[in-house]
Amino acid sequence: MLTFLGFAMIATFLVLIMLKKMSPIAALVLIPALFCVFAGKGAHLGDYVIDGVGKLAPTAAMLMFAIVYFGVMIDVGLFDPIVKGILRFCKADPMRVVVGTAVLAAIVSLDGDGSTTFMITVSAMYPLYKRLGLSLVVMTGVAATANGVMNTLPWGGPTARAATALKLDAADIFVPMIPALAVGLLSVFVLAYVLGLKERRRVGTLVLPSGADEEPELVTVGIGAGTGAGAGVTAATAAGVGTTAGTAAGSGSVEVPAGTAVPAAGSGAPAAGGDAGEEGFQGLDPQRATLRPRLYWFNAGLTVALLTAMIMELLPIPVLFLLGAALALTVNFPHMPDQKARIAAHADNVLNVAGMVFAAAVFTGVLSGTGMVKHMADWLVGAIPEGMGPHMALVTGLLSLPLTYFMSNDGFYFGVLPVLAEAGAAHGVSPLEIARASLVGQALHMSSPLVPAVYVLVGMAKVEFGDHTRFTVKWAALTCLVVLAAGMVFGII
Repeated sequence: MLTFLGFAMIATFLVLIMLKKMSPIAALVLIPALFCVFAGKGAHLGDYVIDGVGKLAPTAAMLMFAIVYFGVMIDVGLFDPIVKGILRFCKADPMRVVVGTAVLAAIVSLDGDGSTTFMITVSAMYPLYKRLGLSLVVMTGVAATANGVMNTLPWGGPTARAATALKLDAADIFVPMIPALAVGLLSVFVLAYVLGLKERRRVGTLVLPSGADEEPELVTVGIGAGTGAGAGVTAATAAGVGTTAGTAAGSGSVEVPAGTAVPAAGSGAPAAGGDAGEEGFQGLDPQRATLRPRLYWFNAGLTVALLTAMIMELLPIPVLFLLGAALALTVNFPHMPDQKARIAAHADNVLNVAGMVFAAAVFTGVLSGTGMVKHMADWLVGAIPEGMGPHMALVTGLLSLPLTYFMSNDGFYFGVLPVLAEAGAAHGVSPLEIARASLVGQALHMSSPLVPAVYVLVGMAKVEFGDHTRFTVKWAALTCLVVLAAGMVFGII
């Protein structure tokens, strides 16, 4: 009974948010509460919710202060050189913009934290997507999938959990998986290239006029309150850059005078999957008052020190970001009104993300407290045919896709993985192979409604969670299968 209710609860949640019948916060709260009553355990709902909130409270605190910290770093211009380099590579070409999104997300993912990755990636790329009228779900899908592959780094979480659960060395799990994960990351870049070509055909591209030797100068941008529509990004310099824009039907192109900026999404060029018309384009002026060029190396050093301390686990991550945010605000904005203004500027993102995390605590609390997760996992493991015993590594890889999507990493790695490893050991399959195979589903896991970081991604990108899910799941699942296939080809799994 609990097995059926668990699957029904998850299916109901996904259907309602993808059909946009309920907001994610409402669905995360009301649906599990209803199913808790169906399970006959409504009297314990309060205990389940409090338990879930207690477990996710550190994550919510980490996200709150991480948003403030990296928001301040974006305001003061820390990431402007990186963004400028990416934008110069993109050259206002939709294909390069999408590929640049994947590259930037992969690079920033080296810090091991999905929320950080999404904040920096969206802050850098969102204005350009809006300016060119590109699909915002392409940005969120590519960023989430790239981060999912990189999430397998030993300090990212899943590898450490697998090593702990099976009492193995994290390096023995991760290092042999590098070739398969590299193939997976390459597949994300190929996917970004293909999606970028589609976007290029849909909206066109900016090109240098024939005979022009200079590259267009793309102005550094970031997300936040701008100086006006179109203030953050200019399509090209007045030094003679022509514009070729595909028609709405993709049947031709038009020449626009040199130096003309492409219309902003919302002012004539709708952005698929975005919020065309609601606000137009907003970007940060490269001459914005919040820039602190004299403090650039202090901010860079503080960020490196913060990420180093996080990787070395010198202090809990929420504490590190709390201290980092307080220090960044104090040094960069010593006057109280300026500090209040910066906090207020990022309050919307903080409230949205923190609210979503605490709502997700209801969902996870009911799943765990009622025993639905355990019954679902036991049913899936028991459904494995006896003849598949010698192929438990393959089975583990395949199961990692749905299981890490429908439950937390903790639930999968500490609850399900030991059972799979035990079943594999009975047929002579090494626990190391089982552990490596368990990493396969991470590209899909990063878009799970149970992953708090995904709400940072869709919230900052102003994309509906249901739209993101419909677009991303198929590509993320394909990436997982590529990693699994590569692992089998290389003899890793």
